[in-house]
Amino acid sequence: MQMSVQVNNLVKTFGSFTAVDDITFSVEKGEIFGFIGPNGAGKSTTIRMLCGILDQTSGAGTVEGFSIKDESEKIKSVIGYMSQKFSLYDDLTVEENINFYGGIHGLSRAETKKRKDWILEMAGLRGKEKNITGALSGGWRQRLSLGCAIIHAPKVVFLDEPTAGVDPISRREFWSLIRGLADSGTTIFVTTHYMDEVEFCDRIAMIYKGKIVAMGTPLELKTANKVVNLEMLFVNLIRSME
Repeated sequence: MQMSVQVNNLVKTFGSFTAVDDITFSVEKGEIFGFIGPNGAGKSTTIRMLCGILDQTSGAGTVEGFSIKDESEKIKSVIGYMSQKFSLYDDLTVEENINFYGGIHGLSRAETKKRKDWILEMAGLRGKEKNITGALSGGWRQRLSLGCAIIHAPKVVFLDEPTAGVDPISRREFWSLIRGLADSGTTIFVTTHYMDEVEFCDRIAMIYKGKIVAMGTPLELKTANKVVNLEMLFVNLIRSME
């Protein structure tokens, strides 16, 4: 069993506030791993440490074998990152955004063209190449943002609440794209606070106030705790801690 992400006793503090409190977990290659919790639970802070954006206070972690402490630049070359803010340039066209991100990742003109064709098909944006990005609907922008995040064919994709503010139909379509990426061998690490999306994950970790309070497959967690759904489980876990 090969691991894409390994985290051991990871801690992040901001002054006297502990945002991530001694968490340990691993993510298998090709797995969709869900990081579930309310706003302020530590989800985004964890992702930023794993992406080499934020230094950890203590503990250790690796992404594709590279240390988050000493090899952040190597990590950035093998990952894709997409946040709920959709890091796109609204005044550029769809095609110009794709070309821009191809350049950022050092792709040749030929490589960018090949990947652009794939992105347009994957995201259903064929025929919209000349459309101004800012005029696209939330669902189209979401898919374009995903395409730009994976233009360099990363081994691991970090998605930080990628469906926030998107309509239910677009959310379902987006998860279909994510499953396709995982089936092709890409590791997906996704955060969400939508409990109905948890069922799309192979495994999940529930985090609350910086601590992991439960981890396993959706079915394992429901069966072990004798609950109908994971939202009920999470509510019960939080109540037991307060």
